[in-house]
Amino acid sequence: MSAHDTSDIRRHIERLADDGVDVVRVIYPDLIGTDRARDVLVDHLPSACEHGLAFCKAVYHTTPQGDVVAVAGGLEAGLPDVCVRPDLSTLAVLPWEPGVATCLGEVTDPATSGPAAESSRDLLRAVLAQCAEQGLRPIVGPELEYFLLEPAPGTPTGWRRSPEATGTVYTAGLRADPGNHLLRTLRHLRDLGLGVVTGNHEFDGGQYEINLTHSEALDAADRAFRFKAAVKELARKEGNLATFMAKPFSDAGGSGFHLHLSMQSLEGEDGPNAFDDPSGAYGLSATARHALAGILAHAPALTALANPTVNSYKRFGPDTLAPWLIDWGLDNRSAMIRIPPERGSGARLELRLGDASANPYLLIAGTIAAALLGVQAGEEPPAPLEGYGYDTARSSVLPMTLPAALDALEADTSLTDVLGKDFTTSFLTYKRDEIERFGRHVTDWEFTEYAYHL
Repeated sequence: MSAHDTSDIRRHIERLADDGVDVVRVIYPDLIGTDRARDVLVDHLPSACEHGLAFCKAVYHTTPQGDVVAVAGGLEAGLPDVCVRPDLSTLAVLPWEPGVATCLGEVTDPATSGPAAESSRDLLRAVLAQCAEQGLRPIVGPELEYFLLEPAPGTPTGWRRSPEATGTVYTAGLRADPGNHLLRTLRHLRDLGLGVVTGNHEFDGGQYEINLTHSEALDAADRAFRFKAAVKELARKEGNLATFMAKPFSDAGGSGFHLHLSMQSLEGEDGPNAFDDPSGAYGLSATARHALAGILAHAPALTALANPTVNSYKRFGPDTLAPWLIDWGLDNRSAMIRIPPERGSGARLELRLGDASANPYLLIAGTIAAALLGVQAGEEPPAPLEGYGYDTARSSVLPMTLPAALDALEADTSLTDVLGKDFTTSFLTYKRDEIERFGRHVTDWEFTEYAYHL
C-alpha cells in the first residue's frame, strides 16, 4: 500500500468517525445479483484495503437455498478463495442503521490477480472497454418494479401483498399505500445517494416502481444493485418482505426491469448523444438504428440474462405488457423495444424485456454487448411495429422457457465472445442446475391437479 493510499484511507476513516460510523459493510454482487457482504470494524479498514477480505469463490456458485453447484473452479478445485477489497470511493452512510456505512467491493482472483470470471461488475467493465474502443460511452436509466409483502401466517407461502387493494394503478399516497412504505423508502434511498427520482404504486396490489436517474452504465448498474439490496433491507427492518421475483402471484402481473439506453460520443468530456440525428430515419442516428438492430438480432440470447429464472417465463403472455415477441416500436409499450418520443439529448431506446429478478450488471452488460455488435455489423432494423403488438404473424417469438433461453445464449457465439467464455460457462452451468432442481420438485399445482383424480 502506497503512502498516498494510506493517506486516502486515513481521510475516509476520519470522515467516518465524524459521522459516528464504526462499521463499514463491504458488499458485492454474486452471480445472480444478490448482495454478499462482510462488516468491517473501521479500525481494521486499512488491513482490509491492503490485504483484502477472503471469501470462498463458491459463493458465486451457491443457490438461493444454500447449495453449492459444481461450477468449474469451485468444488472440484477445493473451494478456493476470491479476494474482496473495499472500494472507498463508493462509501455511503446507511441512513437507517446508525453507526454503519457501506461500500462496494472489488473482487479479484488470487490465482491470477485479475477479476474473477463470475464477477458481473468486472464483466460490465470489460464490455464498456470494448464500447470505448468504438468511441462510445453508454448511458443507462434503470426502472425497477417490486412487490411488498407482509406476514400472513397460515397461508401457503406465509406472505400476502401489502396492501392487497386493486385498482390503485399509478398512484401515490395512503389510498394505494396505507403504510406509507413508498414515501419512507424514497427518502432513505435519496439519503443513501442512489439517484432515485420518482416512485409510485404500480398495477397490482402491493406492487411499486421506483425510477433512478440516468448515468454512465457502470454507475447505473452499481446504483441499481444497491437499490435492490436497500429496498429488501428496509422491508426486512419493518418485518416485511420486498421481492423482485419476476412473477410471485398467479393472479397478478409480473415485475419488470426496463432499461433506457443511449450512447454518448467520446468527443471530449461532454460528447453529443450519438443516438440523435434530426435528419436520420425516425430522428435517430445510424448508430442508434444499428444498436437497435443488434439488440433485436441477439434478443433470444439476451433473454437468458434479462429473464434469468424458471419463474421469469410465467410473466410472459398475451396482454401482460411483458414482451415475448422480438419487435420494436415508436413510443409503443407493447413492443420489446420502445423508442420514447424525446430526441436531442433525450434520444434513447427502452428495452422492456427484462424482469426485476435480473442481475443489473448482467442485464446492462448483455444489452450493451448486443447493441455494440449491431453497431459493428452496421445493419438496419426492420420496420417498426404499428398498433398493439403480441401478434405472432408479425414478429418472432422469444424463448418461452429458461432452458430455451440458455440454449440460445450458448448458441450465440458472437455475444458470448463479447461477454467472455469463462463467464458464459459458469452462468450456463449454474442455471442448468436450477432447471434440474425445479424439474424434480413437486409443485402445489401438480398436487391439486392430479392427487384426487388419479
